[in-house]
Amino acid sequence: MQNKPGELAKICEVLGSNGVNIKAIASERQHSRPQIRIVTDDEATTKSSLKKVGVSFELKNVLTVSLSDRPGELGKMARRLAKAMVNVDSIYIISKENGMTEMALTVDNLKKAKEALR
Repeated sequence: MQNKPGELAKICEVLGSNGVNIKAIASERQHSRPQIRIVTDDEATTKSSLKKVGVSFELKNVLTVSLSDRPGELGKMARRLAKAMVNVDSIYIISKENGMTEMALTVDNLKKAKEALR
């Protein structure tokens, strides 16, 4: 996205007006260019909506994981991925309720990650 006011609003508004729910979102600036990472509930509509407003994007498969919401659980999960030689590219908390934390991860090897976390 461009580095100017209103870009985040444009993206969120186009997704919302097309019925796409944002489950997780993160943004940061790298090399004076902002990047936004979004986990949505509808990949196809997200793609078409972003294309409509001229936003370039890259799709990544997301692995969702539920962990007990207590100290050390994320560390245990990360260690299992490390032992399987899986690199975590990004990680997001989607929700926390009823003693559980739902997380979304992008990884360099989805198959190995799923096996390691089984």
